[in-house]
Amino acid sequence: MDFLLYLGLGAIAGLISGLFGVGGGVVIVPILIFAFDAQGMSADVSTHMAIGTSLATILFTSMTSIYTHHQRAAVRWDLVFRLSPGIVAGSILGGLFALSVGGVFLQLVFGGFLVLIALQMLFYKPVEQLRGGPSTVILALAGTAIGGLSSLLGIGGGALTAPLLTFFGVRIHHAVGSAAAVGFPIALAASLLYSSANSPAASLPAYTLGYIFLPAWFGIILLSTPCARLGALLAHRLDGLVLKKLFALLLFLLGVRFIWANLVY
Repeated sequence: MDFLLYLGLGAIAGLISGLFGVGGGVVIVPILIFAFDAQGMSADVSTHMAIGTSLATILFTSMTSIYTHHQRAAVRWDLVFRLSPGIVAGSILGGLFALSVGGVFLQLVFGGFLVLIALQMLFYKPVEQLRGGPSTVILALAGTAIGGLSSLLGIGGGALTAPLLTFFGVRIHHAVGSAAAVGFPIALAASLLYSSANSPAASLPAYTLGYIFLPAWFGIILLSTPCARLGALLAHRLDGLVLKKLFALLLFLLGVRFIWANLVY
């Protein structure tokens, strides 16, 4: 029964990723937290495992996204390569920080992040500014921040990278494609860290690799990629604006729930 839940989560994460262009981690992390809590895990274990498992799924699913964008010549590889050193360093630092703090704190941070993403989806309109391209120093610093936050929150970094690139005048399609490519080094560095972390084995279910829960990982990647393609097709047939606002409202309520539940914890 639990494996069916993970299959369903993969399908939902893929659909949402294809429909709205947001990373599946925004959906995967909160649902995994709820599922692990229902299994009786403590907040410290469930939160870290949800984040680690989410990042491990992005490691696999990002490759399909990168290939698709590359085929359409939508990846600015020069920017990706300049971002990647900072991305990797930030991912390691963010993961180490996440592993050193409690689950309650992480859920508060994640709740705040969901609220910000919801507001971004409701009000942010990407505008290609007439600016020069970002310098190598800016990209290194920005990459470190993006990698750190992504590893801390269990996301691929697309919601952070794409607005940054459009701010510096990168065309929106190139910004989205490059942001997708950045997800791989984030997920690789963070997955290695979370999978090798020492965890309280007595508190964990079977079939774990550090803080990665393998049944959830397998169930999610099995359906997320084909459903992402389906979501992309549906995006051209449905009223995307209404769906986007409804999804943003759901994220806002989820974020408020995490903040409230952990403030009164």
